[in-house]
Amino acid sequence: MEIFLWIMIVFVLIYEPIYGYYDFQKFKVNVTTNPHAREKYYINSIVGLWAPTLYIILLVLFTELTFNQIGFTLPYINTNVFGPIITYTVFALTGIYILAILYYMIGYHVSINIRKKLIEAKNREKEKSEYLAMPVSKREKKLWNYVSITAGLTEEIIYRGFLIFAFSYFFPNLSVWFVVIFASLLFGLAHTYQGLLSGVLRTAIVGLIFSVLFMGLNSIIPLVLLHFLIDYMAKLGEDENSIQDSRITKIP
Repeated sequence: MEIFLWIMIVFVLIYEPIYGYYDFQKFKVNVTTNPHAREKYYINSIVGLWAPTLYIILLVLFTELTFNQIGFTLPYINTNVFGPIITYTVFALTGIYILAILYYMIGYHVSINIRKKLIEAKNREKEKSEYLAMPVSKREKKLWNYVSITAGLTEEIIYRGFLIFAFSYFFPNLSVWFVVIFASLLFGLAHTYQGLLSGVLRTAIVGLIFSVLFMGLNSIIPLVLLHFLIDYMAKLGEDENSIQDSRITKIP
């Protein structure tokens, strides 16, 4: 089984940090002239996430690896790994964040003021290059929902369930902090296209929090739902009255 685990680890080290970065640079050029560039980029993203995930599932089916080992278990509170203070602190912060997400998701549909604030915030983000990947047309927004669902499930399987198990398996004497930090750094490197600060570092911090949640709940199932909510929240604030043209004529 070891060789198959290493194949997956090497894939994670190379595919998203390198291929994903250059693929996004290509997308930034194509999106200025091709109205279907986002749709193609979304489909490629979905395929690029499901391919390694299906590989992991095949490992479960044909090797000693089990679904339980990659986090498909009923959640329960486990403070033995990081201790009660860190575990419950992360739980509390996550709970507050979830309430904030729900507040803005509901408010976006029922409150004119909240909707206006989200639209203004979204307009300020339009100068950032990573914003180019956000959906514009109705078809793109529909595909974005599939991207959110895919990322919510597959990234948790890959970067939490699989990587944390694999690193713990190969390095049983290594501190759990090194394991989750390394897995989180790889999660951050998968977002190099967003830049160093807003992409790699910020996403790595989110990955670290998710890793603590994973170990504290002993399950990736709640993380899948939270991940989907975060990705879905990212598209709120789109001005429905704006021009629905999928092409962008200016790239930062």
